[in-house]
Amino acid sequence: MEREKRGRKVLSAVAELFDLPGDVVAGLPHLEMIGQRQLFLEHHTGILSYSEEQIDANTTAGVLRVTGAGLNLLAMTAEELRIGGRIDAVEWVAP
Repeated sequence: MEREKRGRKVLSAVAELFDLPGDVVAGLPHLEMIGQRQLFLEHHTGILSYSEEQIDANTTAGVLRVTGAGLNLLAMTAEELRIGGRIDAVEWVAP
């Protein structure tokens, strides 16, 4: 626990020193939505489930669930994911 706190302090100091966003340095997920039609996710660690109504993506912060209609993967790399379709909800769920 103590070691984890020190690690966060070091990452925070590095981010501040180099004027970088803390989420980038710590590898936390970064989400961007374009209206209700697209979601861009950085720092995912894989797809857990996939259908036209629900996509579950694993991240370093937990499972991100996207629900809607006509969902599909527009693009996917080792760290980035772009989901298209009608997005009704985005939520963090227990794994």
